[in-house]
Formats: sequence, C-alpha cells, structure tokens
Amino acid sequence: MEIAARRRVLEVAARAVEGRLNAERSDHAGPSLACPCGGQAHYAGRRPKTFQTALGPMTLERAFYLCAACRQGFCPRDRALGLAATALSPAVTRMAGPAAGRASFAESNALLGELAGVPVGAKQVERTAETLGREIAKDERSVVEPAPPATPTMDLGMDGTGVPLRASELAGRKGKQPDGSAKTREVKLVTIWSAERRDDQGCPVRDPGSVTNSAAIESAAARDTDEQPSAFAARVLREVRRRGLERAPRRVVLGDGAPCIWNLADEHFPGAIQIVDLYHAKGHLTDVAKAIYGAGSALAAQWAKQRHAELDNGQIDTVLSALDAHGQSHEAARKRLHYLTQNRHRLRYPEFRAQGLCVASGVVEAGCKVVIGTRLKRAGMHWTLAGANAITALRCSILSGRFEDFWQRRSQAQTAATP
Repeated sequence: MEIAARRRVLEVAARAVEGRLNAERSDHAGPSLACPCGGQAHYAGRRPKTFQTALGPMTLERAFYLCAACRQGFCPRDRALGLAATALSPAVTRMAGPAAGRASFAESNALLGELAGVPVGAKQVERTAETLGREIAKDERSVVEPAPPATPTMDLGMDGTGVPLRASELAGRKGKQPDGSAKTREVKLVTIWSAERRDDQGCPVRDPGSVTNSAAIESAAARDTDEQPSAFAARVLREVRRRGLERAPRRVVLGDGAPCIWNLADEHFPGAIQIVDLYHAKGHLTDVAKAIYGAGSALAAQWAKQRHAELDNGQIDTVLSALDAHGQSHEAARKRLHYLTQNRHRLRYPEFRAQGLCVASGVVEAGCKVVIGTRLKRAGMHWTLAGANAITALRCSILSGRFEDFWQRRSQAQTAATP
C-alpha cells in the first residue's frame, strides 16, 4: 500500500512539473542560435521527448534548432535542464551512476526500481555509468587541486590486479594461459594514505578517511629517452600532487619489489623511504620452502617459519645464506636470493618499525580487492577495455570521497554551456 501510494503521489507531482515546463516557451530563443560547430542553427519547431526523472517519466516539449552547416540539431531546454544526450534526468543519473559503481548493472537496475521507484533498464544503467566513468577519468586528468600533507608521514603504494576482458580485447596479447594467451589485463593502482594511529601492539593503523585510490588499465613502461612519464607514472604524480605527499616531512613508498616501482620512486621521490611489503617478502621465502621440501610438508613449514622469523628480526645475512645453500640445486632459491639481495636495503623491518612506519601494504592489497576485485572480477564478467576503465574511474572517485566534487564541477560546466 505504501509503495502504491508513493507512486501515485509521484505521478501527480510529475504531471504538475511536466505541465508547468511545457507551458513555458522561454526556451525559444529566437529564429536562430549559434551552433557549437561555429555555424548558425535555425528554429525548426518543437519536439517532444520522454525523460525518466525521479518523479517518474515526463514528456517535455522543447524548442529544436537545426544547423545548416553540420546538420546537427539541439534543444536549449535539454542543456538547461542537464538532459542533453540522455533520457535520464540529472537526479536519476546521479542515482544510477554510483549504484552501478557499487553493484552490477542488473543489481543496480533492481535497486533503482525497488528503492527509488525509478525503472531504468540494466543496459541504460550500464551506458550511464560508463559515460560518467569516462567523464570522471577526463576530470581526473585535468583537475589536480594540491592539498597540504594531511600528516607528517604519508604512505604511497602501487600494485596491480588482472581484470577479465573480452576475447576481442585480448587478441595477440601474451599471457599466462597454457597456450600463452591472455585472459586478463592488469589494472594498475596507486594508493595514498596515512597511519598516525597505533593499535594495542604499537603497530601503525591507517587513519580513517585518509585512503585515496587512482587506477586504470594503462602502461607503466617507459624508455630512458622518453620525455614524458608513462601513463601510470603520470597518474601517480597527479595523485601525489593532490594529496601533497611531495611536501610531507616523511614519505614512504611501499611495493612488492617490482623494479618499475623503485625506478619511479628514485626518479620522482628522491629521499623517500622505500620498503618491500613484508608479506610479499615472506611469500617468496614460503615459495622456496615448497620448492625444496614439497608443498604441505612439515619441513617446508619449519624452514619457512625460521626464515620468516629471521626476516622479522632483521637477520638478512642469515636469510641470504640459507637461500644460497640451496641455490645450486633449486632455481627458486637462486631467484629469490637475487631478489632479496637487490632489495636488502628495503628489508630493514626492525628499523622501519622503530620509526613507526608501515611495513606491509595491506591498504594497497585492500584497494586491489575492494576497488577493483569486488566489482570488476565477479564470476562470468568480461569487460571491454573502455568499460573496465570507466567503472574503475567511477569506483575510485566514489571510494576516495571525490564524487561529490566531480558532480559539482559537472553541473557547473553544464550550466555554463547553456546558451
């Protein structure tokens, strides 16, 4: 009964607003208007179109102008009401976009119908969310408003996670499948946070509301001769400027040991403290134990436990000696020996802990899972490259607390574009 009554009330309100708007003819701005192409668009009568609004469907009569030069038409009223190139009102777009950023398109369709009483098809939800995501991605590249560092110590982490794409998007790409093909492409993520709080054991705990993420499927590769940074490096630099990390008294870069992370840190953040994520380092030692003694064996567990303790205690030389002892007979030990030797100055965990620093990139791992995985890696999902990047941008904006600022800029731009 309540739902039915609410729908009747909304229907009455919709008809009242529709009647008032259609009674106004102020959108008729004379016989001609300037067209965005530079030509002149001439009045060609009034055209009806039905829009889905928060009150329900409304059919509006709008003055239509047609340009003789580009043969494109437009309605000033659509621009003024934020309805250009869409059949959804701004309020419905505002609901549909974030809903689809959090849940699947089909789930968002159901939620809009059940909770808001607004029927928006799953395909229309998809188009709306991806359009918003593309706008957000463009806004992210163009709007960088520097902020002062939030805390004396700020942390930066980088990581990646594979997202399943359609076969047409992966043609010719090498991957980890048995036949050498790829099923995914990597979304590269940069996360910035602070951790001034401490838990009962004195370990750093991320500060509420301090985490921001920015991500996309894009290249991190760059040559020494390139004048511009890679697309991902440029993303990292934008996020660093937004958060004021370069002006923080103490800066920390955490990573999994990938050379591209440290190369970027060396070039753009000289003086920053570099730390290999503790659990990645321990994971490498666990892999060696399995290779030597067999997965699941007691000897493997014992060997790994001992190496983990040595790593925690800063006994790097002891760990390296243990790996070296198996280097000639096991390739896994030889590879990890090289890895840890190259990164030994980033493995000083007792020293880092004494300084109150994070030694694990759990915040970044959570970003990969929460920002990317929970929305883009569900069973049966296969994305286009453009769709994956659009939804990634949308989720980063929402989960980083930036969507409202984007929406305000978007609304102001639409108002400014109205003739």
